Amino acid sequence: MPSLVQFIPLFPFFFLISFSVSHGPFLPKAIIHPVNKDPSTLQYVTQLYMGANHLAPIKLVVNLGGSFLWTDCGLSSSQKLVPCNSLKCSMAKPNGCTNSPGFDNNKICGLNTENPFTKLAATGELAEDMFAVEFIDELKTGSIASIHQFLFSCTSATLLQGLARGAKGMLGLGNSRIALPSQLSDTFGFQRKFALCLSSSNGAIISGESPYLSLLSHDVSRSMLYTPLISSRDGGVLQEYYINVKSIKINGKKLSLNTSLFTMDGEGHGGTKISTISPFTTMKSSIYKTFVDTYERFGFSMELSKVEPIAPFGLCFSTKVGGLNVPTIDLVLQSEMVKWRIYGRNSMVKISDEVMCLGFLDGGVNQKASIVIGGHQLEDNLLEFNLGTSMLGFTSSLAMRETSCSDFMFSKDSSAFDS
Repeated sequence: MPSLVQFIPLFPFFFLISFSVSHGPFLPKAIIHPVNKDPSTLQYVTQLYMGANHLAPIKLVVNLGGSFLWTDCGLSSSQKLVPCNSLKCSMAKPNGCTNSPGFDNNKICGLNTENPFTKLAATGELAEDMFAVEFIDELKTGSIASIHQFLFSCTSATLLQGLARGAKGMLGLGNSRIALPSQLSDTFGFQRKFALCLSSSNGAIISGESPYLSLLSHDVSRSMLYTPLISSRDGGVLQEYYINVKSIKINGKKLSLNTSLFTMDGEGHGGTKISTISPFTTMKSSIYKTFVDTYERFGFSMELSKVEPIAPFGLCFSTKVGGLNVPTIDLVLQSEMVKWRIYGRNSMVKISDEVMCLGFLDGGVNQKASIVIGGHQLEDNLLEFNLGTSMLGFTSSLAMRETSCSDFMFSKDSSAFDS
C-alpha cells in the first residue's frame, strides 16, 4: 500500500521536513488539486509532483472515469516496475504480463492504457514512484504531502498526442483500487470520496473530509441533493460514474422518450454517464432529436430567434433577443423531488456576441451510454462522489447561490499550479 512519508512546504525551493505516520503531529484533513481548463482543447488539467530523486511538477488531464494515473515512462528515474503475480499487480486488475529483460522472471504487470481523445492504446507497465499532492490543514493550503509507492501506468509517449499542451499523461479518478481517490484513502485514512468543482477557468478536485464547503464564498451544503451512483453491473464494479436519470423535462414539460434507454442493460449499454472527457453533453440520436425539437419549440415561445447552426452544434439562437433567458432543463433522477436543473449558463455556449448555441450534441445511434453529461454542463456544479456509499451529491449551478467553482479561496493564494 502507498504510505505517507513527509510534508513539504511549497516555497520556491523545496525544504524537506520529514515525519513518519506514527510520530507525525497530524495528517492532512484533505488533499486539494487545483484544476485549469485548457482553452484550446477544452480539457481540464491539474498538477501533481513526481519523483523520489527530484520532485518535479507534472501536468495531467483529468479523466473522471479513468482507472489509474498514466504518464510517459521517461519522466522519472526513480520509478520501479511492479512484478506480475504480486499483490499490487492483482489490485491493478492487469490485462496480462509483459516481458522485460533483466526483471524477475522477465515478467512485469501489464495494463491496457488508452488516450480517450485519440482512442490510441498501448500496453503500459504498472510502476510505482513517489508522488506528492497539495494538502489542506486548518483550512490553509500551500504544502504538499508525499506518497511513496504510488501505483500508476508507465506507457509510451505516443499516447500524449491530443492532450492539452504541456500535459504528460492523465489522472484517473474512477472507482478502482489504484485510481487516485482510493490510493489517497489508503494513505491518509480518508473516506473514499472526493469533490469535483470545474469552471471555465479555475476549479478544484478535493479528496478527504469536507472543507470545500468552507473554501467557497458561500456554504452550499444545505442545497446539495443526493442520488445513487450505479456502482455495479452483473456483479462487476463499474469504474466510470453512472446515475439513474428517469426522465428529462424542458421548462417543466416531460419529454416523450423511450425510458428503457435510461437503464443500463446487461452488456453495459444505456444509462447516463458523467464525464470530463466529453466537452459537451452528448445524447443517443433518438433522445437528441426529441430533446432538440422540444427545446426549439420552447425557445420560440420565449421569443428566441433561431439562426444557422454552427458546427458541432445543432441548434443556435441569436443573443440579441432574450440573452440567457432560455428554457431550463431538468434531469429527473430517482423521484420528481430530486432533479439536476441545468440553467442557461450550462445549457448554452456563447459562440460570439451575436450567437449562442445549445451545448448538447448528437452522439449517434451507437453511443454506448444513452446520455453522457459533459464538461460544459458540469462547470460551476459542485459534485461529491462518495465511493463508500455509492452516492453522488450535487448542487446544480452555484451561480444561483452567487458563487462559482472559481471562487475557491485557495486558488487566490496557492502557487502550486504555477510552479
